[in-house]
Amino acid sequence: MSQCKIITAEQAADQIQSNDMIVTGGFIGIGFAETLAKAIEKRFLEQGQPNNLSLLYAAGQGDAQTRGLNHFGHEGMIRRVIGGHWGLAPSLGKLAIDNKIEAYNLPQGVICHMFRDIAAGKPGTLTCVGLNTFVDPRFEGGKINVRSEEELVQLLDINGQECLLYKHFPLNIALLRGTTADKSGNISMEREALPLDSLAIAQAVKNSGGKVFVQVEQVTDQHLLTPDRIRIPGILVDHVIISEPEDHPQTFAESFNPAYTGQIRATPEQESITELDARKIIARRALMDLQKNSVVNLGIGMPEMIAAVAAEEGKINDFTLTVEPGGIGGQPASGLSFGAVSNAEAVVDQPAQFDFYDGGGLDQAFLGLAETCPEGHVNVSKFGSKLAGAGGFINITQNTQDIYFLGTFTSGKQEIQISDGKLTIISNGKLKKFKKQVQQITFNGEYATQCRQKVTFITERAVFKLTAKGLLLTEIAPGLDLQKDILDQMDFVPLIDDDLTPMDSRLFHNKPMRLEHPGSRSMQHMRALMKKVLEKSAPNNPILETKAIS
Repeated sequence: MSQCKIITAEQAADQIQSNDMIVTGGFIGIGFAETLAKAIEKRFLEQGQPNNLSLLYAAGQGDAQTRGLNHFGHEGMIRRVIGGHWGLAPSLGKLAIDNKIEAYNLPQGVICHMFRDIAAGKPGTLTCVGLNTFVDPRFEGGKINVRSEEELVQLLDINGQECLLYKHFPLNIALLRGTTADKSGNISMEREALPLDSLAIAQAVKNSGGKVFVQVEQVTDQHLLTPDRIRIPGILVDHVIISEPEDHPQTFAESFNPAYTGQIRATPEQESITELDARKIIARRALMDLQKNSVVNLGIGMPEMIAAVAAEEGKINDFTLTVEPGGIGGQPASGLSFGAVSNAEAVVDQPAQFDFYDGGGLDQAFLGLAETCPEGHVNVSKFGSKLAGAGGFINITQNTQDIYFLGTFTSGKQEIQISDGKLTIISNGKLKKFKKQVQQITFNGEYATQCRQKVTFITERAVFKLTAKGLLLTEIAPGLDLQKDILDQMDFVPLIDDDLTPMDSRLFHNKPMRLEHPGSRSMQHMRALMKKVLEKSAPNNPILETKAIS
């Protein structure tokens, strides 16, 4: 390789100037250039340079402690941050909440598309994603604090349709990661779990006149791979930095898992049956509504459990799971490996995945529930002094017709008892999730009903449907008292279905549910529902009723 392209991490950090706008690639720990971030942090702490940097990134990058974007969380080092998800970088989040920096939260998919649009020289990114949420300039415009005064989002009318135009910026520095670089700087990613938005970022920065730095594990004189395996062409790469092994884990939880790159096919461990708790009850109930042959997104956190439950029930291959950074099929990983996929059928670039999502390609989506209100608005992005950020939540929830929000009924430590197919609440969490008003609108329930979306809220003790009149309680766990265990734990009284039914008792037994197929309730449950319908439509015709349910 040309020696002018290979430099040390320290030499790369020296080339970054104060006031530069830096773009980082990564998803949690996947694809994050840890060696480069550490070198830039070290230079700032020792020399006070570079300072007043701006930072732009799409997906959350960090371990919620010290790695990832937390290396930039020093007062004076950063002037402005525009990010898709903040929860994994608490050091940056604190600067934002304390009003020490300008801070914005924009949808993850929008930022991915901004990279591509900046590369193409477009004047802005035009989309409907973000309408009627906190990103909409009629609400907060994506601003996190009062120091953030610039308007980055503009409301437009295009042929009678409301749209949002997201402002573009010149980009100075790209911090990216790959596996192997050849003598021309061509980058392959054979040991990376995901390619992410690396190509779009490199093109955007290069076409802005900036510099592209890529951290790799190794260099070679010539790639032995076919040209289509090159994820970042050498014409876009200014410098290559060889990382230390400890700074180049495949994820922040695993140094390397060959199942994530298709080098082996992982066999699920049959003995790893998960404990029956609130999370599992919720995931099981969600699995009951998961339609056979559907294309599905599972969000981070609570929804991750659905994949494990589906594997336990032998249903993991009955539908296609996807994750927003690019994985299609297989079994998504969890925790700090979330984003990676074992036995994936395909892995695409992150901007392409959001093209598919934004265009309505998903059949169903299962996401987390932090708090909601009578109108069915959902907040997962900001809670007092805690800044989580929206991530891909807005893209997914606004463009999927069948949406499920999953979470425990109360927030904080709660104690439950599960026995004989029934649920008993020993103690509730300290905070209520069903509030009179959410702190921030990440999902607008009223807008969803206007768009005729089907919206379901699943907890361990109750199920709600979103209607034009608000939240409707449709199911309650067997063994619970409606007033004490449900209504008293809410800040508002929901609509209650005249046909309020018990949740399926199989959810509360510590054995396989033996579903006929996902999306299908038990025959007994279905017959009960049909009987209720017939009793209303033909109460005096027992012959018709008997024939219909037999």
